[in-house]
Amino acid sequence: MDKSIVTTIRDNCKRCYSCIRECPAKAIKVINGQAAVIQERCIACGHCVKVCSQHGKYVLSDKDRVYNDLLPNNKTIAIIAPSFAASFGDYSDKVPAALRALGFVQAVETAFGADLVSSLYLEEFQSENRTTIISSSCPAVVSYIEKYQKDLVPNLAKVVSPMIAIGRYLKSTLGSDINIVFIGPCIAKKKEALEVGNGLIDGVLTFAEIKDLFVLKNISLHNLPVEEFDPPHAYLGRSYPLAGGLLKTANISGDILEKEIIVVEGKKQVIEIIDEIANSHINAKFVDILFCEGCISGPAIDSDLNYYSRREKVIKHIEHKIHSLDKQVWKSNLYNCRNLDLSRTFEENSQRIPNPSEERIKEILEETNKYSPKDILDCGACGYSTCREFAVAVSKEFAEREMCLPYLIDKLGKAYNDLKNTQEQLQSAEKLASIGQLAAGVAHEINNPLGTILLYSSMLKQEADELDNEQYSEDLSLIVEETNRCKNIVANLLNFARQGKLNISEVNVGPLIHKILRQLKVNPNYKNITFNFEKNGQECIIYGDADQLQQVLLNIIGNACEAMEDCEEKILSINKYFEEDDVIIEITDTGSGIEKENFNKVFTPFFTTKKMGKGTGLGLAIAYGIIKMHKGHITFTSEVGKGTKFKVKLPKNLSLTNNN
Repeated sequence: MDKSIVTTIRDNCKRCYSCIRECPAKAIKVINGQAAVIQERCIACGHCVKVCSQHGKYVLSDKDRVYNDLLPNNKTIAIIAPSFAASFGDYSDKVPAALRALGFVQAVETAFGADLVSSLYLEEFQSENRTTIISSSCPAVVSYIEKYQKDLVPNLAKVVSPMIAIGRYLKSTLGSDINIVFIGPCIAKKKEALEVGNGLIDGVLTFAEIKDLFVLKNISLHNLPVEEFDPPHAYLGRSYPLAGGLLKTANISGDILEKEIIVVEGKKQVIEIIDEIANSHINAKFVDILFCEGCISGPAIDSDLNYYSRREKVIKHIEHKIHSLDKQVWKSNLYNCRNLDLSRTFEENSQRIPNPSEERIKEILEETNKYSPKDILDCGACGYSTCREFAVAVSKEFAEREMCLPYLIDKLGKAYNDLKNTQEQLQSAEKLASIGQLAAGVAHEINNPLGTILLYSSMLKQEADELDNEQYSEDLSLIVEETNRCKNIVANLLNFARQGKLNISEVNVGPLIHKILRQLKVNPNYKNITFNFEKNGQECIIYGDADQLQQVLLNIIGNACEAMEDCEEKILSINKYFEEDDVIIEITDTGSGIEKENFNKVFTPFFTTKKMGKGTGLGLAIAYGIIKMHKGHITFTSEVGKGTKFKVKLPKNLSLTNNN
């Protein structure tokens, strides 16, 4: 039989991590953002089921088997947990009739099983054993101790739960061929039935599941008569679902000042008390523990009533039945069970995993951007109470780094910015490519008429020179000059459109930059500029087109010089270095900077911020095209009033020879 009591419905898991936050056994492992139950660690307490608002947890169900296989054989008995009054409310007295209408041959209260084991708890309490005795009626508590506090296994009271006790009683008195189905609010009972009640308990249904079967068979409690449960009838065992109910039933003093007895309910308090006992901080003789806040708060209680209303319903049912009980018959039933074996043993099944070293914890914290105490938020968004606990879970491969919300937000923010920059670069590249295609077409169309104009104007100028007509000669010289200027613009357009060719050779970047700086230093317009070219003694040799690379650097450096024209501080710095298989050239100025709204226009043809007549707006566009032909990249950063830095990245080994 499949022992996976609780599993994850992956399609319903929405990465809220509520189940991780609530799981006392840390039995949830996140895989690709989905919370999967680790079966060997799970104690089937059902807290993950209770808190999952998306119904992302599936609980192993016996509904179909009970309805289709067990009920038709007319040998199936229902044993119902004493918390049923909290689930069925005002219709509690009609539950026996509903169970019989469904097909159960008998309906018995599990509370008689509680009466049976209570005398054994009294014996345990009155024994001379000085170790702290822990009640064993809650299967989730037992499973937790077996798996996570193995040293406390001997402390567990060696007494079966009321479910197992009534199962043994019915099988011994009615025959082993009967089928017994337990009905209650507890998911852990499914696990107990498989592991401890094998052969005794043939099926386990939650209150929600039995109500589903009532609906399936059109059974309405409203229309049913009030009927009594079948014997054996219970006495104070009906108080077991309430905190302290075991003590009341076993007649063990539960006075608030009684230091030898402790009653604990609720996940957080249970974990705390178990840790305290394990660390020898508690010296009480007996501890009664329920993983839920009483069984009336079990994960499958299936009631809209609040805790106090559910408690009142159970107490009212006890008060109603206790006075009608024939105590002599009850005592006789108990006496007849004097030889019934109601003891059990427990097995260590440690699932503890050693914690990682402090170095590993620190390393994981740093991987999620937590470098100092101020970065530790302990926000709990990941499902773990502290960042350290989360780091431990990551080291044990229970958690993923992306579960950390601040880390994920930072990561998504960076990814968004990278995507935005990539999209902008792609849009710019597409725009430049379109302009390049247009420019290439226009250049080819203009080149021919320009050649004709240049030819005939040169011929006319020659004739004017021979006729010594000075005015005509000057006019024609102007035509020739402007025509040549147009041809240069066309040539630049062709270069931008990548219609030019690369003449590949070995290029030493350092001397190339020195050559450009020598040209600029003699320009009187740049005499007040301080040129800093960092010499790190490392030769930067690449393969490329020396003339075209010179044109790129001349354009960028020339623009930088012009940008500092009206600045008080005029410093131009050039740095070159290797970055893996690339050569980086950085050109930084202290100029006026570039307006942010112009960032996307910098490499666009004919865009310029220079004064009228000082630029065509083709320099950086051509530089962009040349760098792309060299399989490189050109980027920049700029701040208005502080300057601009251009960064040119070129591959050292260009696998390209004379490509168009």
